Amino acid sequence: MSFFENDNAKIYYEREGEGPAVFLLAPGGMRSANALWSNMPWNPRESLIEKFELIGMDQRNAGQSEAPITTKDNWQTYINDQIALLDYLQIDKCHLLGMCIGGPFIAGLLKAAPERFLSAVILQPVGIEDNRQALYDMYDNWAEDLKKDNETVETEAIAQLRDNMWSGDFLLTASKEDVAQFQTPILLFMGDDLYHPQGISREIAHLAPNVTLVEKWKNSEILDRTNETIHSFLIEHSH
Repeated sequence: MSFFENDNAKIYYEREGEGPAVFLLAPGGMRSANALWSNMPWNPRESLIEKFELIGMDQRNAGQSEAPITTKDNWQTYINDQIALLDYLQIDKCHLLGMCIGGPFIAGLLKAAPERFLSAVILQPVGIEDNRQALYDMYDNWAEDLKKDNETVETEAIAQLRDNMWSGDFLLTASKEDVAQFQTPILLFMGDDLYHPQGISREIAHLAPNVTLVEKWKNSEILDRTNETIHSFLIEHSH
């Protein structure tokens, strides 16, 4: 078990495999933790392990990671943790691969440090499209569980974090203008449900100049093709 500390956060991470580095940003909303990949239709920790080095983390206050919550915490707080982990592991360049909340995380990283990322694979990104209340409800469920486990969590701080994380628009960490400026090659697998609206994926595909959109990818009969597409994309952009 491996932890590193970033300011007051104690972040759990896992490093496995050998080859070009791929930074995994797990699904699960506020519960984003590396172990959750095992519940997904396509699991990079099984599918990529033989050819790539995989760096996965539990986001603060998810899985085994812990951190105090303040009224100033926001998406940038999480992105700072992510960049700090790459710095700690001395990884100067890597691929990004994220699902669900991993979509906004990747957008934030491409905004903050585009020179560090060889490519990005985004699977069903979360975004705002007539679903804000559902995302608030998801947050509240996480917050209630967190308060049960940690009586020191301040009500004002956790209420403010909800607003800081989920009251934005579109992709939450990046505006449409930001996405239009991304030069990093992106492989985008379309979302198709309340939390991962199809319209968000289509808008990213429309705006980003170097993006490939895959509409059908997670049905069992086409998962082999999905796997091959991701492998080929990562290998192509590893050189």
